[in-house]
Amino acid sequence: MIMTVCALAFHDNTFAVFDLKEQLQILVMNLWELLQQLEYVEPHQRLIVYEEIQGIREAIQRVTDQLIEHDRAQHP
Repeated sequence: MIMTVCALAFHDNTFAVFDLKEQLQILVMNLWELLQQLEYVEPHQRLIVYEEIQGIREAIQRVTDQLIEHDRAQHP
């Protein structure tokens, strides 16, 4: 009960922000896994990993932009 009240009291878009932060954590973990793959990936697969890294970077940027938008809406 306290967690629900506190969560609702902190931000107008609390669930949206929580969801975006969770997505961001998952994306960062995926990025780390891809960076570790570069240590052992075959040369012909390296371009595929680079493309996947770029996709993760773009997704991280989108999520970060959305988090900033929510923050700006909350704190004009």
